[in-house]
Amino acid sequence: MELTLIRSLMNKEFYDEHKGSKCPNRLFSKDVRKIKQSIDESMEKFNRTMTPDEIEAYFISTNPTLTTAQKENYAKLFKNIKSEKPMGNDVASDVLSRLFQQVVGEDIANLGFDYVNGMQSTLEPLRGILDKYGDDFTPNMNLDWHDASMDSVLSNLKLKYKWKFNIPTLAKRIPGVNAGHFAIVGARPNTGKTSFLASLIAAPNGFAHQGAKCVLLVNEETADRVLERYITSASGYTTDEQYKLTHPYVYDDYEKVKSLYNRVHGNIKIMETHDKQMPYVETVCKIEKPDVLIVDVGDKFASMQGFVRQDESLKANVIHARQIAKVYNCVVFYVSQLSTEAEGKVVLNQSMLEGSKTGKAAEADLILLLARNPHVQGQFEEDKQRHINIAKNKLTGWHGVLHCNLDYVTGRYYA
Repeated sequence: MELTLIRSLMNKEFYDEHKGSKCPNRLFSKDVRKIKQSIDESMEKFNRTMTPDEIEAYFISTNPTLTTAQKENYAKLFKNIKSEKPMGNDVASDVLSRLFQQVVGEDIANLGFDYVNGMQSTLEPLRGILDKYGDDFTPNMNLDWHDASMDSVLSNLKLKYKWKFNIPTLAKRIPGVNAGHFAIVGARPNTGKTSFLASLIAAPNGFAHQGAKCVLLVNEETADRVLERYITSASGYTTDEQYKLTHPYVYDDYEKVKSLYNRVHGNIKIMETHDKQMPYVETVCKIEKPDVLIVDVGDKFASMQGFVRQDESLKANVIHARQIAKVYNCVVFYVSQLSTEAEGKVVLNQSMLEGSKTGKAAEADLILLLARNPHVQGQFEEDKQRHINIAKNKLTGWHGVLHCNLDYVTGRYYA
């Protein structure tokens, strides 16, 4: 490794970036250190990139007292240096930076040891170490600056809502979502969270119809139960009607439903993830590379390991989910229950998210809270009306309550 670095230091551009305290001679073994000194002198004198042959010639000429054995040893070293393939400057820079930090770290550790054992009465020498190296202790990094040109910004605006919402009242206020967005969908039990997502993905003009690869990780219901709703949303056939398709006399209808569902089937993957945690979700994303990821229910992926309070665990879980959206460039819909405070209410707010009044909400780009009308005593017909509370919206800025309907028989949300 050190011979490869020596070869890299013969490059004038690389040398200038790392000379002085960034590359102290003590990083190298005793014999290689002397070759490094010849490189320092050559760069100072000739001010250009040097070849291994040139450095060897300079080294021999400036060390006339070398014994025969020493000359043979250095001849072998230079032969090995010449056989080394130079590393890319970025790799060599990273390696050199890490070696440098190890050396400085050893100095600091030795100082601490001497202080603890009474051989050093003050930590003032630590200031000397930090002053000596200053910014050189900062790792070398290739800074990946974002393209701030107007053309780049305008191009990104075109993709801001790549995956369009297919519920008209929602699309009017928020056209859609894009890679990297993190959305929380919350509701009380039996309000229609799963149907809402099935409608967004599989119903006509949903994400899957638009070509989005959608991955569903479910841990509350079975995959078959959830899949029934997606088939219903895609085909418009109820679960009962699907059951009847098993009879031979309805073959034509079977082919029709199959054809309708096949339009989205290739873009929908579903998996039961009971007893799994968020690192598993990340692994799935790394393998599948989805455009849209549904974690239903998100809170059940949280782990209490290392946490005393549940709200801290849930906050960490949501932070991890948001990182998945950004790192794997996908939209994440994180499904959450709402607390009992939301029961029977139409107007909801983000503090009603179960288990975390602020921690979960802080990470979201978009929070959609679903509500139904309060139950009326003696009412037997299902109330189809649903209310979508836009509790947080960093995409368009609009907040308020939208009204739509849930068709129970098809599982589709509509205006």
